[in-house]
Amino acid sequence: MSQNITIYTDGAAKGNPGPGGYGTVLISGPHRKELSEGFELTTNNRMELLAVIVALESLKNENSIVTVYTDSKYVADAVEKKWVFDWEKKDFNKKKNPDLWKRFLIVYRKHKVNFVWIKGHANIKENERCDQLAVQACSKNNLLIDYGYVAQEKNNQLSFD
Repeated sequence: MSQNITIYTDGAAKGNPGPGGYGTVLISGPHRKELSEGFELTTNNRMELLAVIVALESLKNENSIVTVYTDSKYVADAVEKKWVFDWEKKDFNKKKNPDLWKRFLIVYRKHKVNFVWIKGHANIKENERCDQLAVQACSKNNLLIDYGYVAQEKNNQLSFD
């Protein structure tokens, strides 16, 4: 049985790159769940995308009907304008964050997902909460390592040597 789920997401980075974090709020009927995590060194776009991935991966039932509200044009446009599917056909050649986009596509295809772009910092309650979660996550001690970002940067440095 499919469920209707509403997801709000946000990502943050202090510096770009710099310490970063994501925040997400999932709502289904009377149920609500908040998720967040912080990383030592990453980018805002990676955190925006990771917020969506983690939220979708946390869903218990496949074929859920999901509406994702994001203030990230990077994420919303990549999916709604179907760019990510063209990138996939070209194996993400010369695209940033292929590790996350590949992970995204796996979980995206398990559900019926619609993206809605919303203006950030526009007093949308759940988006503001996601922003708080993301900022708090990147400010805490013992941040995780974003291995995908580290590997991507290492590859970029190697290609210029």
